[in-house]
Amino acid sequence: MSIELKEFTQAMARVPGPVTVATTVDADGRRWGFTGSSFSSLSLSPPLVLICLDKGASTHEAFVSADRFMINILADEQAGLALQFAKSGVDRFEAGGVEPLELGLPGIPEAAARVACSLHQVLDGGDHSILVGRVEAAHVGDQTPLVYCDRSFLRPVAVDEAERAAAAR
Repeated sequence: MSIELKEFTQAMARVPGPVTVATTVDADGRRWGFTGSSFSSLSLSPPLVLICLDKGASTHEAFVSADRFMINILADEQAGLALQFAKSGVDRFEAGGVEPLELGLPGIPEAAARVACSLHQVLDGGDHSILVGRVEAAHVGDQTPLVYCDRSFLRPVAVDEAERAAAAR
């Protein structure tokens, strides 16, 4: 039995995910970037993260051949940046908001967090490549992270101690 593609995509849309912009620089110094929500920590020792990239994306070759990349975890007011880096056929860096940061990689200064990685491994993930990065540097800001769920951008809501205690009963 095989699941219908529509059922699968609807089910996966219900899974909240972080909103990130991955960036790198190729051997010619050209900057590349894409918006991704399939991002996760993978290992503490060594410190590894992963992000998934469609094999048909215009940025694919640049990322799988790069020696380093950065994951910018967007802040709750950066949905516009997420949309900017999701567009095809445009210079995603033209609008600004990106500058050299950790390891000299293009980064978003106001991101909720950033992890700069060396490329540890590229794994096959069906129609996507799984980029595994070894975290070499990190920055954590004060901003609340942006979340994507049900095809919408959301801001996480903090659960206070009273609600946690009531839920625990």
